[in-house]
Order: sequence, then C-alpha cells, then structure tokens
Amino acid sequence: MSAVAPASACAACSVVPLAQDVASRSLIKGGIVLSLPSVHCAACIGAVERALLGVPGVRAARVNLSRKRVTIDAKDVGADHLINVLGDVGYEAQELDAQMLAATETDAEGRTLLMRLAVAGFAMMNVMLFSVAVWSGASEATRIMFHWISAGIAVPALLFSAQTFFGSAWRALRVGHLNMDVPISLAIILACIMSVYETTRGSEQVYFDAALSLTFFLLIGRYLDHRSRVAARSAARELTALELPRATRIIDGRRETVDLDAIAIGDQVAVAVGMRIPVDGVLLTGTTDVDRSFMTGESRAVPVAPGAMMSAGEVNLTGPIVLRVTAVGENTTLRQMAALVEVAEGTRNRYTALADRAAQIYAPGVHLLALLTFIGWWSLSGQFAYSLNIAISVLIITCPCALGLAVPAVMTAASGNLFRRGLLVKNATAIERLAEVDSVVFDKTGTLTTGHATFEIDGLGEDEICVLAGLTQASEHPVSRAIHAALPDTATAAALHSIVEHPGLGITAKWIDLTVSLGRGDWVGAETSPALRLGAAPAIPLPICETLRDGAYYAVSEFTKLEMKPLLLTGDSADAAATIAVELGGIPVLSGVSPAEKSDRIKDMSSAGERVLMVGDGLNDTVALAQAHASISPASALDASRAASDIVLLGQSLAPLPGAVQTAKSARKRVIENFGIAATYNMIAIPVAVLGYATPLGAAITMSVSSITVLLNALRLR
Repeated sequence: MSAVAPASACAACSVVPLAQDVASRSLIKGGIVLSLPSVHCAACIGAVERALLGVPGVRAARVNLSRKRVTIDAKDVGADHLINVLGDVGYEAQELDAQMLAATETDAEGRTLLMRLAVAGFAMMNVMLFSVAVWSGASEATRIMFHWISAGIAVPALLFSAQTFFGSAWRALRVGHLNMDVPISLAIILACIMSVYETTRGSEQVYFDAALSLTFFLLIGRYLDHRSRVAARSAARELTALELPRATRIIDGRRETVDLDAIAIGDQVAVAVGMRIPVDGVLLTGTTDVDRSFMTGESRAVPVAPGAMMSAGEVNLTGPIVLRVTAVGENTTLRQMAALVEVAEGTRNRYTALADRAAQIYAPGVHLLALLTFIGWWSLSGQFAYSLNIAISVLIITCPCALGLAVPAVMTAASGNLFRRGLLVKNATAIERLAEVDSVVFDKTGTLTTGHATFEIDGLGEDEICVLAGLTQASEHPVSRAIHAALPDTATAAALHSIVEHPGLGITAKWIDLTVSLGRGDWVGAETSPALRLGAAPAIPLPICETLRDGAYYAVSEFTKLEMKPLLLTGDSADAAATIAVELGGIPVLSGVSPAEKSDRIKDMSSAGERVLMVGDGLNDTVALAQAHASISPASALDASRAASDIVLLGQSLAPLPGAVQTAKSARKRVIENFGIAATYNMIAIPVAVLGYATPLGAAITMSVSSITVLLNALRLR
C-alpha cells in the first residue's frame, strides 16, 4: 500500500529564534533527541512539550521547529517510552544519535570572529580619539603620552584580533604558498612594529589607528563570509544520526536493548511498528510494509515477507518483525550513503571562490612591489626607517581589503535579497555556483509535488463510500488515514464487525453478510494498489493522485526561458513520473533510479560540460544534492537533505527558483564590478604610494574609502 509523506513545513517552521536554538544545543549533549517529522507550527511545539513534561522523570523538553526535533533532559526514562507518549498525542517520533548531532551544533569559529571584530572596533575607536587630539595640536609631552597609551591599547588588540589573518598566513607560508592573508598580516605587523619604534623615538607620526582600522575592516569581510555559510552542516553527519543508537536483540528468546555497537552479524534484532530499522538484515519472521523512500524515492510503501533484504534507515510501518543481521556499522547501506555524500561534499568544496583565485595572483605581486619600493628608496635615500615607512604605505594601500570585501559584501547582499524571496543561502560559494548553472534536475515526490497522497473516489457509490469509511477509520495505516481524509465530510461509516488487519496486506471485515476488504491490489484481486472489494464483486481500484507543488509549472517554464534544460529524475514508478512530466509540459524524465544512480547521472552531466542545479527533498536525493554544481531543498525536506543543499526554499512555492538564478547572475556581475573598482583604485593609489606621497595613515584612509565604495556597490543588489 502507498505511503503518505509527512506534512510540509510552513514558512514559520524555517526560522527559529536564537534563544530556542541555544537552549536546544545546551540540552543535546546529555539528552535524548527525537526526530518529529510532522510538527509544523507553534501549536505543535506546545502539544509536544506539554506531553513530554507530563512524563515523570522528564526535567526539560525543547522543540526545534526548523530541524523538526525535540531534545529532552530526562532521568530514568527511555526513548521508547517517550516515543510512545508522543504517539498517543498524535506525533510520530524517531530517536536520533545525540552525540552525532552535538558535533554539528556549535559555531565556535563565528563567536571567535565576532569577538575579534568587537575588540578591533573598540580599540580602533579609542586610538582614533587620541589621534584626533594629536592632530589638533597637542603639546609634545601630551602627544608622546597619547602615543604610548595608543600603543598600550593597539598592540594587545592587534595580537588578539589579527590572529585570524596571522594563523591563515602562517599555514600558507608553512607549505610554501601565498594567500590573501600573507600581505594583510605583513602590513599589520610592519605598521605595528614601525609605530612602536616611532613612539620610542618620540616621533610625530605613528600608525596604530591605521593598523587597527585595517584589521577591523578585514574582519568585517571575514565575518560576513562566515555568516553566509554558518548554516551549513555536514550532511554525512545528519545521515549517520538517523542510525538508531540502540537496538533490541533477541538471545534465546529473551529480548534486551543494547547499544548498536554490541550488535554483530548473525544476531537477531526485533523492530517494532513505526521504528526505523537499525541494521541491514534478512527478514526472518513477520510481514509488513516498509517505507524505503529515503533510498528509492518511491512514494509507495513496499510490502515485504520473510526472506526479504532490509536496509538500515528504512521504516517499519505495519507489523512487528525480526531480522537476522547481515551488516553493521560502516558496512550498512545508510553508512555507505553517508560516505557517498561525504565524497560528493568534498568534491564540491574544492570549488575555489573568486576572491581566493584573484588572491593567488594578487598576493605575490603586492609583496614584490613593496620589496622593490623599499629597496629603491633605501638605495636612493640611505634612510632605513623612511624607506620602510614608504614600503608599509605600499603594503597598506595595496592591501586586498576591497578585494577581500568584494565577494562577501556582494554575497551577503544577494543572500539578503534571496531571503526576502524565501530562499536561505547556506554555503559560502553557493551564489557563485548558482550563477553558472545551465541545467536543472528535479526530484518528483515532495519537490515538484506536495508529497501528499490523495485518492480518486468520485466513481464510488454510496455503499462503497460507507464501507470505505468504516474500514479506514478502523485502521492506523498511513494509506488508510489518507483515504479517510479524501472521503466527503458527509460520509457515514458502515457498521462493520470481525475487523482484522493483516500486516503488509490490508484490512478485512464483515458488512451485513459480505466480506469486505481494503488493501494491496494483488491481495484483493486488482492490478493496482490500493483497492476495495465488497464480497464477490470485482475489486475497485483507488487511484493515487499527486498534486503539483505551487509554482512548479511556472518554475519549469521560466527555467526553460532562461535556456536551462530541465530533467525529472525520480525513484518512483514510470507511470507516476510520466504523469507529472506531462503536467509540466512534457519535460524529459528518468524513473526508477536509485540514489547512487541519481549521483551517477549528475556526474555524467557534469562530465559532459553541464553545470547542474539539483532540486530535491528526500534522503534519496542527498548524494545528488551534494554532487551537483549547486543545489536547493525545500524547508519540508529532511535534515540531511537540507544540510547537503546550498540553498533552502523556505516557502511552499517553487516560483522563486528561477529568480534565484537571475539574482545569482546579477551578483556575479556586481563581484566583477567590485574587482574593477579595486583594480582602478590600485592603479591610482599604487603610484602615489610608491612615489612616497602617502603615509601609512593616509594609505589606511584611502584603503577604507575603497572598501566603503565596494560595500555601496554591493548594496545595489538589495
């Protein structure tokens, strides 16, 4: 029988207050974490938390709506009991590995950058106050005192705040490379050392404010760049977290719950209804329906019987089963998929950002120019300090601050533009790659369609509708619930008795003198599933109908206008895929493909020179999302899919997607313009500095003006 996808998240589900996120992180390390695929609003949060807090032993419970999970601090309470409690109030729950998730929840780098930025800004403002006093004509004794106070503020602040650049520069130099942070570090260090030297001599000019302002502006660019990718988490870790940390092992007829590490090949493992299968194995006893959409994308549950192969990560829907373990740990299907995602993420992460590519050429030239300037002036003047001052001015005035802000400023403005359109950018180079795509590949179920199974019942008579109402209200199967929801509100349930649910097959009952049944087509005598049969009458099929997601047709047609070739790539059946393809204007379609085959298809397209945009939502799409040149997932997608994608679609409509590509192309133009601004600035400023007409302070001011110009140009995207 067919499975019903979880309810889609509303837009509010995708934006969670910071306080809620911090509270969840504080609980994760020592708590129980449950996935809640059906929560979608504030009312759900209240219902879940109230139910859990009513359980003796539960001290705290915090629902994270954007990630659709709840973190629980409990003593002497098992996850299984909490899952049952939530099931009683109508919320499906599955346990996640808390330790695995905790590794993805911290942002120490972002906090450190923000702290360094704050220190640099505070120190810069205070030193500039003393500089203003000096420029205003302070006496010699006052000037010297202010310079020493400035040194006392600036040197510790630079040692702390500029570590970001020093560490990066040292790592590059240690392996014999130059990056953008090498000239930045050199300029900061030389300006600081020269200023301390001039302070000891009682000179009128020191450049602590120049070094601090340089550090401050560059840290702004570095923090903007970091914030653009702070939401990105490892999809491989998210996939692995779906593997249950414990399993129920059967030894000599006795059941015991053990850590997954204790399970060995050949053990027997029991899996209750509604639970995710923890290992790969062969079904020994029991029949059931299995949701393996994370592997195949197939929207219908798959009936299985003894002897069938089961994979870790599949969900047991209708009957208790016992497996003989055939693979554990790194050898399970779920772990192998995680490994594929990790490889694909690594491939895409080797994409080099535009600023980094420019720096590879720019950095050596800057060093050479500063060195030649120093040698030239020293040979002409014979004054070491004077020549070093000019060389420092060259380093500062040519410092790639504008270049460093050129990309982050534009990408941050573009990210804000896309967020207002309902798209959350998660990856540092996502917009650059999105601007380059020329093909778009769509998943079907949950992406182009709503993911909700509906059923065609218009041809049913009154008796059939009444019997159907009686059968479906007596069953907890997800397909029965979906059929029941499709019935008219006026439908009256027939009086049934002797109701029996057959796991993996369907449900039977007695109505008057007839045996009535609802279930798999081959079980009730129909060619398609599900079907209804009343007595000896022919079975009546109940066709599944899929509804296009809002904006799907518009998105496909607009992508076509942008000369991007669309392709529907799905694990679903050929008939279901062909129907949706026709509704979208007859786009090309490949059906029945596995996650690995999806990834291979993306690889083949990339090898042929295509830059692919992948749009998908399921675990079966995760590898392809990571493999594609750029990728987008709906907010209703599972955590692992959202983590693997570059951009998350916050709303329900696909209409913003073509506009996202156009915004990305505009952003790329702004980046190129910013490079042009930086180049023009350097062509004018460099000769001035080389000829000795710019002090380090003047160079810092000029550099700041170029940075502000770049920022203003980036804001045009807003």
